[in-house]
Amino acid sequence: MRLLNKYKSSSTKEPLEDPISGVANLFDISIVLIVAMILALMSALNMLELFDAQTEFTLTKKNKDGQMEIINKKGKEIKVQKVSPEEAAGQGERLGTAYQLEDGQVIYIPEN
Repeated sequence: MRLLNKYKSSSTKEPLEDPISGVANLFDISIVLIVAMILALMSALNMLELFDAQTEFTLTKKNKDGQMEIINKKGKEIKVQKVSPEEAAGQGERLGTAYQLEDGQVIYIPEN
């Protein structure tokens, strides 16, 4: 009987495996997948320029209420300006005509 108890008591001294350790690995994998999806979305929308400190661009958005947002990026500085339709309306004179070529290039031709 002593021999049986000897083996039984030595096996209980070993630490049991933590059942929650697998959940921590799942959390790490989900963080990696989220970052990969964000980078894929930014790449698909051609928005990787936001991370480059040398680029300058202007982006114009219009929501369903008719309010426009103008996003300007110069270097590391990003400015967002909200413009309502009332602010954008007004009187003016025609200065010229702009044409877009097949290759995407825009040419402006003044009136005079």
